Amino acid sequence: MPDNVAKPAQTNHSGTLSLLLDFGPLLAFFLGYKFAGVIVGTGIFMAAIAVAVIVSKVKLGKVSPMLWLSAILVLFFGSLTIYFHDQSFIQIKPTIIYSFFALMLFAGLARGKPLLKYLLQAAYDGLSEDGWRKLSRNWAFFFVFMALLNEVLRYFLSFDAWLSVKVWGVTLISFVFAAANIPMLMRHGLSIGEKLDSDEVGETTPPQG
Repeated sequence: MPDNVAKPAQTNHSGTLSLLLDFGPLLAFFLGYKFAGVIVGTGIFMAAIAVAVIVSKVKLGKVSPMLWLSAILVLFFGSLTIYFHDQSFIQIKPTIIYSFFALMLFAGLARGKPLLKYLLQAAYDGLSEDGWRKLSRNWAFFFVFMALLNEVLRYFLSFDAWLSVKVWGVTLISFVFAAANIPMLMRHGLSIGEKLDSDEVGETTPPQG
């Protein structure tokens, strides 16, 4: 009985930490920009995501592919932003991240391999193969939408407005989309009583960096 009680607590802790590692660096960027401008904010963003990678490795024993990719792109485009004093470099980063994951998911589906199964199996244990295919397909189209949306937003909005939408609006959209997939997941083997809570929904949202 004690073992059965301890496992959910560990899952909740892990899910909360994963969500914090994804969202924390972006929030640090937002606050850094608001108080010190885009260059200082970008430097804080780079430092924060490096810390997130280290904490993930130490506390979770691994670094997710999403966090690795986000960290690499933040450090690369952040360096360009600081060197050229041009904020457009950091703005294009989300488009590249979303496009990359959309491409990977579509490529996996074309080969008959729903890649999300290998990334999120611990969170969605019991989900059928058909469920994994539909989940991968849904997120692939969502990533395409997010890439296009980021391009529209950075073209039409000021940097300040773009960043506000990126931090709050995109995060909300991601959670709403993850929650919208719940009924489909339940029809394909997921037990909502055992596996689905707010922390695990957080683990399935796209990278926020």
